[in-house]
Amino acid sequence: MSLTAAPVRLSTQSSDFEARFAARLHWSAETDSAIEQRVADILADVQQRGDAAVLEYTARFDGLNADGVPALELTQAELKAAFDGLPAAQRDALESAARRVRSYHEAQKRASGESWSYRDEDGTLLGQKVTPLDRVGIYVPGGKAAYPSSVLMNAIPAHVAGVAEIIMVVPTPKGEKNPLVLAAAYVAGVTRAFTIGGAQAVAALAYGTATVPKVDKITGPGNAYVASAKKRVFGTVGIDMIAGPSEILVLADGSTPADWVAMDLFSQAEHDELAQSILLCPDAAYIDAVQAAIDRLLPTMPRAAIIAKSLNDRGALILTRDMEEACAISNRIAPEHLEVSSSEPHRWEPLLKHAGAIFLGAYTSESLGDYCAGPNHVLPTSGTARFSSPLGVYDFQKRSSLIEVSAAGAQTLGIIAAELAYGEGLQAHARAAELRLTNVPPMRGAR
Repeated sequence: MSLTAAPVRLSTQSSDFEARFAARLHWSAETDSAIEQRVADILADVQQRGDAAVLEYTARFDGLNADGVPALELTQAELKAAFDGLPAAQRDALESAARRVRSYHEAQKRASGESWSYRDEDGTLLGQKVTPLDRVGIYVPGGKAAYPSSVLMNAIPAHVAGVAEIIMVVPTPKGEKNPLVLAAAYVAGVTRAFTIGGAQAVAALAYGTATVPKVDKITGPGNAYVASAKKRVFGTVGIDMIAGPSEILVLADGSTPADWVAMDLFSQAEHDELAQSILLCPDAAYIDAVQAAIDRLLPTMPRAAIIAKSLNDRGALILTRDMEEACAISNRIAPEHLEVSSSEPHRWEPLLKHAGAIFLGAYTSESLGDYCAGPNHVLPTSGTARFSSPLGVYDFQKRSSLIEVSAAGAQTLGIIAAELAYGEGLQAHARAAELRLTNVPPMRGAR
């Protein structure tokens, strides 16, 4: 039986568009209650028993037995050996991608990641001190597929930010280590790496064990167990985001070869069955051409079953009145990846407000951003691009306010602060400000 992929066909001019559109977009971020309870148990166990619990869960879930957690740590020599053992083409590609990712994030740091200060007319200094986090943990998925690109995208901005220690965790089911992942860790400057995964890896990073050091923040995507664990440890450590299924939205004016757009839709659908691929276009004939390309190209895909399931369950080909309406709908969706597949991409870009990353023009496939363009591929999903940003240097820095009030400044600010503090009923606050005044008034309400 041959596979077919038929994304739902919608038109904004249909009376039932809003209801059908909402139904297609719906995805619940709520984790299964059984997963939540299992994750809670694992976190508590690792927090209490440390290395022993990590070893037990690694053996149970990854089929990887070891005498102790130190045996699960990858040495720098192993990472370098993995790099040296790659085919020359893979080494070159990895280093080229790393250079572009590093260059982009160095520019990002120069633009917004420096400390600054200024002085008022009275000599008071105000400013902001930007400092890197001391130690971060990066989670690299290692179940259904290996993701060396995720190593680059998480570790390099942390390195550029100035983080002193970058601790990588990656599951290696049955002990199978992916050389490209290890080589990427070497190229990206990972400090230490452990072959552990799942909720137990998140717990080890969040709480620390005898072997795995406690970190300040955990970044990187994972399965439902990893997402649930990150959510639960937030507050003990920082996290980047709770990632949902991957998404692509293509705005097309009909000028791009239909095969290109069909393959771009496939590029997200092949991630997993819950991934979402949507096309918005004002040309009905072009939508027909894309569907025909889907039918023709699907049988050539090694992951055809996953693509078909994703497109059938969550995909959509939407006919719009015009490109302006397509841009408005895009802003409602706030997609993770947004391709503007148009002969005039810069005409439409100013209308687009919400997206994790915007790919301009027919030649800018989303896959280039995934691997080597330079900007980060860790992006907000499930509509969170309305209020979230891509992973960046700023995620690995923190900001401290700088305040140095001069004697002259205290005479003005002290009066203001005291007035507001008395209004709040906080007499000690008020008095602390008043004592620095040249003419100290009596404390209000004093007996």
